[in-house]
Amino acid sequence: MDRKYMIDTEENKAFLKANAQALLDFGRQFPSPGGGSYYLGDDGTPWKERNRETWITCRMAHVYSMGAMKGDPGSRELAEAAIKGIRGELKDREHGGWYAGLTKDNEVVPDKQCYAHAFVILASTSAYLAGIDGAKELLDEALQIYDKYFWNEEEGLSSDTWNTEFTVLDDYRGVNANMHTVEAFLAAADALEDEKYRVRAGRIISHVIEWAKGNSWRIPEHFTKDWTPDLEKNKDTPDDPFKPYGATPGHGIEWARLITQWAKSSPVDASEYIEAACALYDRAVKDAWCADGERGIVYTTDWEGKPVVHDRMHWTLAEAINTSAVLYRVTGNEKYADDFAAYLEYLDEVVLDKSCGSWFHQLDEHNQLKETVWPGKSDLYHAFQAMLIPYSKVDVSIARAVRGSDSGDSPWCLARHQGLSPLSDLKGAFT
Repeated sequence: MDRKYMIDTEENKAFLKANAQALLDFGRQFPSPGGGSYYLGDDGTPWKERNRETWITCRMAHVYSMGAMKGDPGSRELAEAAIKGIRGELKDREHGGWYAGLTKDNEVVPDKQCYAHAFVILASTSAYLAGIDGAKELLDEALQIYDKYFWNEEEGLSSDTWNTEFTVLDDYRGVNANMHTVEAFLAAADALEDEKYRVRAGRIISHVIEWAKGNSWRIPEHFTKDWTPDLEKNKDTPDDPFKPYGATPGHGIEWARLITQWAKSSPVDASEYIEAACALYDRAVKDAWCADGERGIVYTTDWEGKPVVHDRMHWTLAEAINTSAVLYRVTGNEKYADDFAAYLEYLDEVVLDKSCGSWFHQLDEHNQLKETVWPGKSDLYHAFQAMLIPYSKVDVSIARAVRGSDSGDSPWCLARHQGLSPLSDLKGAFT
C-alpha cells in the first residue's frame, strides 16, 4: 500500500496537510454580506437560493478559526465574517437564541434547534481560542441559552427542538443533537477550564453506552419525550438527512471517538470506556464497511445490521478516518492502523473530487455521484477535521489541540498567527 495512506509516515502527514489546505481554499466563498454561510455548490460557488443555515455558519466559523490559529492567510477574516453572522443576522434578538436559518429572502426558518445551538457553542469556543473579537461574549451567551432551554440537569440529557418563540417544546428527543452537545461541551470545558461541561458530557455518554450495549452496540437514534426508544421512526423516509430510520453506523463511529476523548480527559478508569468505544466502532464497521461488496460505509442499517440506505455520505468516511486513528493511538492495535490506511486509500481514489475540489458528499452503492440528500458540498467541517485529528492529542477537543500545537509531531506545526499570544498567556481568561 502507498505510504501516503499509512499513519505516522511523513508521506501521510504531507497528504493530510495538503488536503486540509485544499479544503480551506475550496470554502472561501461561503460568507453572505450579513455573515451567514451560503451552502456551497460542487465547485465551491455559493448556492444563494438555498437557506443560510445556522449550523453551517457555525461549522465554517469553527473551521476557519482553526485555519487562523495555524496561520492560513485569509482564515481570520473568514472566521470573523461567520461570527458576525452568528451574532448578527442569525440571532433572534426578540426571543433569544439563534434561528435555524434564513431563507434567500431573509425570512426566518422556523424552530430553535438543539443541534444548531450546540454548534454555536462549538463555533464560539473555537473563535475564542483564535482570538476573534466578540467570541467570548458569544460563547457566554450560547452557554446561557443552552442551559436555559436545552440542557436537562435531572435527566443528564438535552431536549431537541423548541418553536421559534421558545414557548413550546417538541416531544421528540434525539441522540444526534446530544452527540454534538458532547462535542460542544468538551470544547467548552477545554477552552474555559470549566469541568462542569466535561461532567455533563460524561452523563450523556453514560446513557448512550447503556442504550447501545443493550442493542448489540447499535445506537438507538430516536426517542419519545420520556426517552423511550422509537426504533421504527421514519421507516417510510429512511434516508432523512438528520433523522434516518434504523442505526446510523457513522454515528456509532463518531461516538466512539468522543467517548475516547472524554474518558482520556476525565478522572475515570478510561479502560472500560475505551472498550465500549471499540465495541461501537467494531460493530459499525462490521455492519457498514464494504457491506454490499463495494468500498464505503453505508448510511443506515436495520436493527440486525442489514443495510437499508446504501448511499455513502462523506461525513461517515471522515469520522472513520478520525476514529480509527484515535483508537490506534489508545490501543496500539494494528487493525485500526490498517483501517485508517484503507479509508484514506478510498478517500484518495473515490471520494476526493479532483476536478472541482473538496469531497463528494453523497455517492450511491456503486460509488457514483448522487445528490438526493446532500447535493453540492455544504461545508468543510467533517472533512477538515479528518485531516487534523489523526495527528492531534486524543484527550482534547480539536480546536484546543490546534491552538496548543507547538510540537514537531503535528503536521500543523506552523507559525502562530501574528499577534496571537501563547496559550499560557490566555490562561487567566479561561477561569
